[in-house]
Amino acid sequence: MRVAIISDIHGNRHAFDAVLSDIAASPAEEIWCLGDLVGYGAEPDACVQLARRHTAVCLGGNHDMAVVGGIPLEDFSRGASLAVKWTQEVIGAEDLAFLAALRPAGAASEVGLYHASPRDPVWEYVLSALLAELCLDAQNQRVCLIGHSHVALSFDRQEGGVAGGEVRHAGTEVDITAGEWLLNPGSVGQPRDGDPRAAWMMLDLDEETAHFHRCDYDIEGAASAIRAAGLPDSLAERLEYGQ
Repeated sequence: MRVAIISDIHGNRHAFDAVLSDIAASPAEEIWCLGDLVGYGAEPDACVQLARRHTAVCLGGNHDMAVVGGIPLEDFSRGASLAVKWTQEVIGAEDLAFLAALRPAGAASEVGLYHASPRDPVWEYVLSALLAELCLDAQNQRVCLIGHSHVALSFDRQEGGVAGGEVRHAGTEVDITAGEWLLNPGSVGQPRDGDPRAAWMMLDLDEETAHFHRCDYDIEGAASAIRAAGLPDSLAERLEYGQ
């Protein structure tokens, strides 16, 4: 089975639409989402509804949990906190209920799924080989998927070795047949790896490969929506730079 892996949409409907179109043109049979449907962006209801319609598996991220009151706003930066408060004011009741039912960890087809990490499904940013090593020690499945950092990357540990990893660019295919793996598809709605294009990953469970994808989207449209909502201008500006 081939599965499209997405994460960190963050209320960016323009990016989500583009990724869904890209996935529809691919051989993907299912879509799994690793959380953070809302936060930062200006179209939370549209993004939740698209996830409800298209995903076979959907986790909840820290921003989703904050919107439903599960995490105190003091744990967020000022911009993130303002976006959470705004989302709480505008999101529809059905979409809020959907977010409330999501959890930050799960499993599907013998693959571990975490919004952040196997050690801390809500908050840990896995961006170093040291943290990856600790997560690989903690995980129960050979292959695990993580989001949260907004960076497309992979970490692996082969038998008898130590963990290593790297940022993965568009078009990269990784053979995951051997060893233990942590794979991050990058962010749909707010990439932070210097590439502003929306990110997703194709996981082929039969061939045991992971292929990293990027697609263009209407960045100016997403930025304009953020500004029109009265959210911090920095949340609009960063989209252009992939930061």
